[in-house]
Amino acid sequence: MKEPAPKPAPSPVSVRKVAEELDLLPGETLWRAYLNPGTGETYTVTDEDRAAIEDPDDRLIPDWQREQLPKVREVLESGDWIALPSKYDLHEYGIMKSFCLEIDNEERRADLLDAISGRGAFRSFKNLIHRYGIQQRWFDYRAREIERFVADWLEEKGIAYER
Repeated sequence: MKEPAPKPAPSPVSVRKVAEELDLLPGETLWRAYLNPGTGETYTVTDEDRAAIEDPDDRLIPDWQREQLPKVREVLESGDWIALPSKYDLHEYGIMKSFCLEIDNEERRADLLDAISGRGAFRSFKNLIHRYGIQQRWFDYRAREIERFVADWLEEKGIAYER
């Protein structure tokens, strides 16, 4: 009897692709992004998707959403997918604070650190980086930190990755 061919090793997962998927998640919802470590594919399941697969009467589900349900079921039920960390796991406030601490100009650094304390921290921070003209520096820094976070998470899970 002929033995089946061994499965090829999964390709390394793209850190950038996973970081982009994580970054796109809205912060105030129960949406979750998932990764198939064998294929590197990512997929986001929305609150509505979750409710739709739990509803035994799918007559009220729009056609466009009904077409997605097999994929949603695969992601949630197959065991081939793992949930990515949530936006909360990312600790964006910590990323903002470490960015502030890297600013060489003492006065600007103090202003930025002041901006991220208290209510409206994200809005105040955004306004200041625009006023100082360092928004691109922030975007680049943030992207690198999210990719670092994702790489650490993939490594912790034993998933091969590429930058």
